[in-house]
Amino acid sequence: MSISAWLQKKVTDWLNHEHDTGESTLCDFEQLRYEIRPCDVLLVEGRSRVSEIIKNITQNTWTHSALYIGRLHDIEDPVLRERVEAHYDGDPSEPLLIEALLGKGTIVTPLNQYRGIHLRICRPKDLTPVDANKVVSYAVRHLGVDYDVRHLLDLARFLLPFGILPRRWGSSLFEYHPGVSTRILCSTMIAECFGQVQYPVLPVVRREKDGSLQFYKRNTRMLTPKDFDLSPYFEIIKYPILGQDDLAVYRQLPWSEEGLICNDENDCFMPQRETALAEDDKGLKEEKRQTGTP
Repeated sequence: MSISAWLQKKVTDWLNHEHDTGESTLCDFEQLRYEIRPCDVLLVEGRSRVSEIIKNITQNTWTHSALYIGRLHDIEDPVLRERVEAHYDGDPSEPLLIEALLGKGTIVTPLNQYRGIHLRICRPKDLTPVDANKVVSYAVRHLGVDYDVRHLLDLARFLLPFGILPRRWGSSLFEYHPGVSTRILCSTMIAECFGQVQYPVLPVVRREKDGSLQFYKRNTRMLTPKDFDLSPYFEIIKYPILGQDDLAVYRQLPWSEEGLICNDENDCFMPQRETALAEDDKGLKEEKRQTGTP
C-alpha cells in the first residue's frame, strides 16, 4: 500500500468513527422496517465525524440518504437481482438499501444496519410501479461507484456562509458527466435515479408571462439529504416510539412527576418556577404603579 493510500485510509477511518450516543428514542425501527417500501428514500441522522461535518455544511439534521430497494426477491429483473447479489452476500430475506458511503463507495446495505438511529422515510407520491422499477434499476447500476470527496468539499464552499475553500478555485459542481458518474454522493445518486423517470425532487419552477408554469431540472450535484425532506413531491413519514394510537391518550403519557426540564438525556435541571412567577408578578405590579393602572 502506498503512503498516499495509507494516509487516505487513516483519514477516512477517522472521519467514519461513530460516537456511541445510545439508541434513538425518536424512531420506532420495527414499525419503520415493516412499513418501508421500494423507492422510499431513507434519511439518516448520522453519528460519525463526517456526519457532523455534513451537518455544518447543510445546516440540517439529516446527514445521509439511502434508497430502499426491498428484499432480493422483490427485484423482478434477474439481471439486476444478480448484480445486487454480487455486491451482497447476506441474508436474502433482509430488507436492503443502496447508498454511497465515504471509504466504501456505492454499496448494498441491510436496513438493519441503521437500527437505533434517528430515521425518516421520504416517499415519492404517486410513483408508478413501472417507474419505481426504473429508479431501482438505475440505482443498481451505480453499485461500485466511488464516493466523491471533492464534491463534498465543493458543497462546503457553496453552502457555508464562509466556505472552507475559495469559490474561485475549480469546482466539480457544474461539470457535466453523461451516463453513470465515476464518483458520487448519496443524495446526488438518488436524485439522479428519480431524474431518469422525470420525477421531481426540488425543481426550479418559474411562472412565465402568460401565467403558465415552467419546470427546470435542478443540478443534482447541489442537492443534499434535507432536500428530500423539503420536497413537496415526497411524503414525510415518521414512526415515533409512541404512535397515533398512543397519542390518542396523550394525557396518560408517562411524564416524569419530578418536574425536571431536560436539554438532552443527560442534562436536566429543576426550573425555578415559583421564583420566576414571583419576579413576573413583581414586574407587573411595578408597571401598574408607574402607569396608574388599577
